[in-house]
Amino acid sequence: MAKYAYPAIFTPEEDGSYSINFPDLEGCYTCGDSIEDGIEMAEDALALVLYGYETDNRIIPAPSLPASLSLSGNEFINYIACDTMEYRKMYNNKAIKKTLTIPEWLNESASAMGLNFSQVLQEALLQKIQTK
Repeated sequence: MAKYAYPAIFTPEEDGSYSINFPDLEGCYTCGDSIEDGIEMAEDALALVLYGYETDNRIIPAPSLPASLSLSGNEFINYIACDTMEYRKMYNNKAIKKTLTIPEWLNESASAMGLNFSQVLQEALLQKIQTK
């Protein structure tokens, strides 16, 4: 789970749209109706593919240097960035039930304070993850 930036090859199409390919990542391509739409779609495609790499524990290839990529016609390269942690938060947000054990005195004290155990655990886990 990290932030990434990869070069994408943008191919202008006759109708004004763009085809977009990430040569470093297998199966990572998309399209957009305009340059703005293409960039947005490329960010989503990049995050989705890299999320899949992370989930499958696949080795994530290093991004190519733009000079090493071949272009034809009026193609151009644009770096696209994504954050797979943010992607996970947006699209993998279903609730999971966890069973845990805490000392009785801690349970009694927290219950007396009216603490929401799920909320406290989520906040603690987020804090722990963000400090790594």
